[in-house]
Amino acid sequence: MVPQRRRAVHAGGLPRHALVESGALHTTAETAVSQSNAPDRAPLTYREAGVDIDAGNELVERIKPLVKRSFRPEVMGGLGGFGALFNLSGKYREPVLVSGTDGVGTKLKLAQQLGRHDTIGIDLVAMCVNDVLVQGAEPLFFLDYFATGKLDVDTAAAVVGGIARGCELSGCALIGGETAEMPDMYGPGEYDLAGFCVAGVEKSEIVDGSKVREGDVLLGIASSGPHSNGYSLVRRIYERAGSPAHLDLGGVSLVDALMAPTALYVKPVLELLSRHDLHAMAHITGGGLTENIIRVVPAGLGLEIEASAIVLPPVFDWLQREGAVADAEMWRTFNCGVGFVLVVAPDEVAAVSADLERLGLAHRAIGRVVPADAERVRIG
Repeated sequence: MVPQRRRAVHAGGLPRHALVESGALHTTAETAVSQSNAPDRAPLTYREAGVDIDAGNELVERIKPLVKRSFRPEVMGGLGGFGALFNLSGKYREPVLVSGTDGVGTKLKLAQQLGRHDTIGIDLVAMCVNDVLVQGAEPLFFLDYFATGKLDVDTAAAVVGGIARGCELSGCALIGGETAEMPDMYGPGEYDLAGFCVAGVEKSEIVDGSKVREGDVLLGIASSGPHSNGYSLVRRIYERAGSPAHLDLGGVSLVDALMAPTALYVKPVLELLSRHDLHAMAHITGGGLTENIIRVVPAGLGLEIEASAIVLPPVFDWLQREGAVADAEMWRTFNCGVGFVLVVAPDEVAAVSADLERLGLAHRAIGRVVPADAERVRIG
């Protein structure tokens, strides 16, 4: 038989489910007979098996108003359907959908260790929407997956609240999700998190790097911290240093700097795209500066990045000093203070910079496009 699922409505139309192992619910004629011959066997309930339906329903009621704030006019239907509906008609002439999925890496483990659940959802949204933005696409809707061993309503509501807030700040509708309560899969206080985003762009307006030319300038937009990459190394350094949570880094505690949510670049960059011909863009994630920008540069061209232009913010400076991390390892692991990069024609730099200033985005020129040689990315 099909494994049972406890259904709970996630505001936005898509059910949230608590799943239980299929083997525990599989019934055959043989097992049915054996159970009928065991009158002394106490009856079990789903709650006793570790799944609390009432807690799931309480979570849904808590998150409904948070999720509703992220809705766009294109969201269709009410609550409780098996699928969420989004109307694309009239928005594009030649629509191309761009999709992305991601998690937050082991920053999630640090969030659980520190009890910082309210902003990790923003990280989740940012890691997805910033990626699809690179191709010039506007994030349209988002779905999340939250799995835990035992559902804690306060924790889950804080996490999903952060997801809803990240969607709201990105103009992206949170139209569905899944809550999976799976006993014995996760330890006490542990949960897993993943997200999926769909964006749209006119076919003629896709940013694919084909316009990149020798001499183009790299404008690096500031990050808000390590974002959601490199945290296996971050946690190792943090623990080896004695977990100095309240260490002051220029007026910000170390733990606040490490847990600062990933910057959301969607709205300002979409405005830039409406005003300027950006040749390419890159979201600086795993692989850091040395491996992300080159992904949008055509074959035959390379990058020359100025090391002197990469001024490490205090949190990165602390990580490098405390971990004795070499420069090359920093550049290929962290964003080093640069979260998003625009590749711009030389004669457009001044105008784009002026708009970045107006939009409140700290930035600086960090390098240029050059002919490729044996080493396509040079930092020096």
